[in-house]
Amino acid sequence: MIDKTYPSAAAAVADIPDGASLAVGGFGLSGNPIALIQALLAQGTSELSVVSNNCGVDDWGLGVLLNAKRIRKMTSSYVGENKEFERQFLSGELELELTPQGTLAEKLRAGGAGIAAFYTQTGVGTQVADGGLPRAYDGAGGVAVASPRKDVRAFEVTGEKRDYVLEEAIVTDFALVHAAKGDTHGNLVFHRAARNFNPLAAMAGRVCIAQVEELVAPGELDPDSIHLPGIYVHRMVEVGSEIEKRIERRTVTVSDAAARTFSEGA
Repeated sequence: MIDKTYPSAAAAVADIPDGASLAVGGFGLSGNPIALIQALLAQGTSELSVVSNNCGVDDWGLGVLLNAKRIRKMTSSYVGENKEFERQFLSGELELELTPQGTLAEKLRAGGAGIAAFYTQTGVGTQVADGGLPRAYDGAGGVAVASPRKDVRAFEVTGEKRDYVLEEAIVTDFALVHAAKGDTHGNLVFHRAARNFNPLAAMAGRVCIAQVEELVAPGELDPDSIHLPGIYVHRMVEVGSEIEKRIERRTVTVSDAAARTFSEGA
């Protein structure tokens, strides 16, 4: 019988070497595989090339690896929540491949599906297609590495010819993801917003490592409720439902009674 479980997060990531490429799930801090990230931090792996929607915040998610200067390059669609990210990028310490969000999602999915590249309208007429986006600075305000020009072709898809830009798929050495439930065969179920980039990141990794809050025996998951089949998942670690989960910004709605009290007091 196939059993993909590992005794700990540390054991599951132990063979990730310096210089590895990683696809990491999460959107903001939702669905971050924090136990796997912390295990990677503890073992000292460095020079990582990471593909993820964003890079966490300064003290959580991928931000803990960034703060320790373990990440060499990020491929992301949003980087606005992390001051250390800004500092490292502008000082020339970090390379960034900024990618439109939908394009990034499709690049990961395509990699997992064995599709080498695809054409999309997103980015046509901008530096995404024309090249010139800064990928690395020289530390003195100049651009050391700029994005290259991409192939653009016209296709008639909706009754008229339009330009489309060629985007190459992404395949990484490893993937780190978080799921609510999983069985020992690797089938995964994600909870609400955590079903964001996690399935796509899992597909793109040659070796996918999943941390799950609840691990069950094969057959306990309803086949119709499985979001990602176990064929994409190679290692499983149970982290429990009490694992810490953070959000970037908490928004609280003031009740009518509290608002009246505040108004009257003012």
